[in-house]
Amino acid sequence: MARNEFSCDCNVIHQEAVTEVIKQMPDEKTLNNLANLYKLIGDTTRCRILFALDQKEMCVCDLANVLNMTKSSISHQLAVLRQSGIVKYRKNGKEVYYSLDDDHIKELFEIGLEHIKHE
Repeated sequence: MARNEFSCDCNVIHQEAVTEVIKQMPDEKTLNNLANLYKLIGDTTRCRILFALDQKEMCVCDLANVLNMTKSSISHQLAVLRQSGIVKYRKNGKEVYYSLDDDHIKELFEIGLEHIKHE
């Protein structure tokens, strides 16, 4: 059997490290919510929407124009993002403007983008 250079070739347990990590491990619900967050932003169309909203608050018509998509398609994706707390909206008369929900989402998106550009 070939030895994998990326795996331990021993059976040593570093109990202090194991115990410390087990104490810090989030519960299953929290980890599921985190995985779902990444699934939601793991769609190219939604990433394009998030990029646009990271630059500027925009209405559905503007987003449709920027992304060359229908207002219906944009509205559907925004509904998914809104229900998940990733984007928020505000009404101004008949217009509805969208933006990233908070600085955490902005930072999460920007750090991910920076990481990809760094590679």
